[in-house]
Amino acid sequence: MNLLAIETSTELGSIAVWREGELLSRVCPATLAHSETLLPLISATLREAGLGFADLHGIAFAAGPGSFTGLRVACGVAQGLAFALDLPVIPVGTLDAMALASGSERVIVMLDARMGEVYYGLFSQGLPLAPVVVCQPSAVPIPDSPGWHACGNGLVAYPALRQRLAACVHLWQPELVPDAGAVARLAAPRLARGEGVDAADATPLYVRNKVALTVAERLARGGKA
Repeated sequence: MNLLAIETSTELGSIAVWREGELLSRVCPATLAHSETLLPLISATLREAGLGFADLHGIAFAAGPGSFTGLRVACGVAQGLAFALDLPVIPVGTLDAMALASGSERVIVMLDARMGEVYYGLFSQGLPLAPVVVCQPSAVPIPDSPGWHACGNGLVAYPALRQRLAACVHLWQPELVPDAGAVARLAAPRLARGEGVDAADATPLYVRNKVALTVAERLARGGKA
């Protein structure tokens, strides 16, 4: 089974090719928009893996949450390829993939959501314990037990999170970012089980409805108009 995975939830985009259990991942060029680089990078990586588009059995993408523009790009490319190749699409939660990439069983994932908020997810043995939410750092839920692993760039954007979670976290990984390899690892068994969706039914998971703060909201938070 061969699978293509696309991840552009943040500015650090990547793609991965799953070929019969082997994984080949590549990072998008940092200086160009994902919309400009994805298709050339996908074509080159498929060639490197010894595959063509016709050899694929499914297309996976990180559905969110994350950058609104990045999620739309990943979903659009996945849909376009799936339509053209008549393939199923496997949407994968961005924070789910980060939890897998952390390598830990009990994981708090916090991705910078901008506008003074974080996307927050709590995972145990790879399963979400509650729906992913977006909230201010001061409102992040605190697990009632010790021994958690906290990861994601929300820890960099909002240093106060370390103090808030210090009693329950034993391992910090602020450098962990969304990665297409983890998306592929989650999508492959789902594709094998026939859990893909039609391209037309693939949608991003935004979690938040607002793209930016209003002037009044920025002023209320001490920002500039």
